[in-house]
Amino acid sequence: MDLSTNILIVDDYKTMLRIIRNLLKQIGFENVEEATDGSDALAKLKARDFGLVISDWNMAPMTGLELLTAVRADARLKSIPFIMITAESKTENVIAAKQAGVSNYIVKPFNAETLADKIGKVFAHA
Repeated sequence: MDLSTNILIVDDYKTMLRIIRNLLKQIGFENVEEATDGSDALAKLKARDFGLVISDWNMAPMTGLELLTAVRADARLKSIPFIMITAESKTENVIAAKQAGVSNYIVKPFNAETLADKIGKVFAHA
């Protein structure tokens, strides 16, 4: 796991952005940028290189699933590992995310250990 990887975290809830940033810091990641919705995230992904996207599912105006679909459809971005975070563990959501090309999936609430495990698995398959 390369701790110098640029990570983009996406959530429309500022408190959640802060929590994820703190968990990433506990793991050892320092290069973390934030976006407050999918369209903001997409603009940032097109502006600079990121090695990982961690995105919430439920956001407006562009959801995490719509962001994932846009990333996978973009030739330059499609190989970026993408972890989806959601409060819902509905089977159909997991299936939809898998079909859209999600790298891994985290259900809230979660801790640094869970996040590190999911990131490790994503990078092991990258």
